[in-house]
Amino acid sequence: MIKEAIILAGGLGTRLRSEVVDLPKCMAPVNGKPFLHYVIEYCKAEGIERFVFSIGYKFEMIVAYLQEEQKDLSYSCCIEKEPLGTGGAIMKACEYANDTTIAILNGDTLYRANLQDVYNFHIINQSDCTLTLKPMKEFERYGVVDIDEKGEVKKFKEKQFYQEGLINGGIYLLNKESFTRESFPEKFSFEKDYLEKYAGKRRFYGSKQEGYFIDIGIPEDYRRAQKEL
Repeated sequence: MIKEAIILAGGLGTRLRSEVVDLPKCMAPVNGKPFLHYVIEYCKAEGIERFVFSIGYKFEMIVAYLQEEQKDLSYSCCIEKEPLGTGGAIMKACEYANDTTIAILNGDTLYRANLQDVYNFHIINQSDCTLTLKPMKEFERYGVVDIDEKGEVKKFKEKQFYQEGLINGGIYLLNKESFTRESFPEKFSFEKDYLEKYAGKRRFYGSKQEGYFIDIGIPEDYRRAQKEL
């Protein structure tokens, strides 16, 4: 069972400024509640019992929300003094995590993947990192992940228009021990400097998941979230 999650909640929300002024992206209100609420509720429904929140921009707002509205939650906060990139944020947050296998999620994306199903796949394959992959049609906002018949990640393709493909849904199951043994600078990108760089050289697998997916990074999808959540 997967029981611990790191939530990356340090995003500035620059592209959302037309809709949300001066809030961390994960705190953008959706029907009266911060988007982070929906991510936490999804995690709890999937069996997550402990959280590490990786926070930076206006972190006081997130800390106040957790203290006031999530009193029963078991969590730690990992505060970035300056942006470390997704990789640096995860590496630092791993210091606060107890388990060997940790779920990594974005605080501005809700993807209702079956986490225990992904966990079983992760363990069977002795994976260093397992990605949740969302099948999509007619899109250009995301790159595509190529996997073989066993689900092993072969390569990542750049953003462009695709008729159909598997996109990186932004939930990872990470082997903390193997990841923290890697040598990285303090600031680095998890996607570019770890996943793309080591595809085919580390045990990366992709689990196709059909669950609901929304990323509130652009105004159009933020408005859509108000209707759908």
